[in-house]
Amino acid sequence: MTAKISIIGAGMTGSTSAAWLAEREIADLVLVDVVEGMPQGKALDLLEAMPVLGKDVTLVGSNDYEATKGSDIVVITAGIPRKPGMSRDDLLTTNAEIVGKATRESLKYSPEAIFIVLTNPLDTMAYLTMKAGKLPPQRVVGQAGILDSARMRAFVALETGVSVENIHCYVMGGHGDEMVPLTRHSNIAGIPLDEYLSADKLAAIVERTRKGGGEIVSLLKTGSAYYAPAAAIAQMAEAILKDKHLIVPAAAYMQGEYGLKDIFFGAPVMLGRKGVERIVEYSLNAEEKAALERSAAAVKETVEALRKLISL
Repeated sequence: MTAKISIIGAGMTGSTSAAWLAEREIADLVLVDVVEGMPQGKALDLLEAMPVLGKDVTLVGSNDYEATKGSDIVVITAGIPRKPGMSRDDLLTTNAEIVGKATRESLKYSPEAIFIVLTNPLDTMAYLTMKAGKLPPQRVVGQAGILDSARMRAFVALETGVSVENIHCYVMGGHGDEMVPLTRHSNIAGIPLDEYLSADKLAAIVERTRKGGGEIVSLLKTGSAYYAPAAAIAQMAEAILKDKHLIVPAAAYMQGEYGLKDIFFGAPVMLGRKGVERIVEYSLNAEEKAALERSAAAVKETVEALRKLISL
């Protein structure tokens, strides 16, 4: 039986996710969006690319959640970016309504689906998905850590000239300026980064990683990143469908790990057919723990703001 992935939100990230996933030929795909004709047109365009790529994948676009029936994975990218003059509460309220509806409507047709959440504020929207859908924690995972870690790997490769395949970087924490790049655990072919790079160059890479999303927004002027976030979604979906037990950085529900409870937070997680199979705990030094606590405090603040705005 062919697996099925539904992507809620057919904007640049959603449609690019569909393109990366179609290339992997791991599932039939559905694009859902409120804009009439847009998901249908993008799905048809991708479907017509399949003969060129030599991939047997069915792609459907719809404005109706019924098309998502029987999905193994539901990816939520729907939402709005923060605009000039918009408060964080405005963004939170609007995206909470969008994500809450997407979760509930998807579950009507796919009650056993695993959810991958990308909408910002990421950690809080993953938390909302779990609560709104009354889902077990392992069936909800937020995509952020793979993206942040990939950015760091790319920046290290640019600085060193080493293949990205030899570069292993790990970023924990909330998806924001307080994220925690673990330089002590990151390496180039087994050599710790702080031994390979000077302190000032490593500090610059850490700072650029934290500001990676903003750097792209400032360049694009009218949008945000979508190629790399979409590639990360494809990697996560493949790990789940193929039951790979792949360990990647992602946002998962904390139940005591790293001393944290009742929030979604970026950490190394093992992904398999049941979703988040376990959270891997690194041994952290005092400086890393302090940075993680600062990041957790920022996530908790947004979750509290969400609780005040809507009933969970």
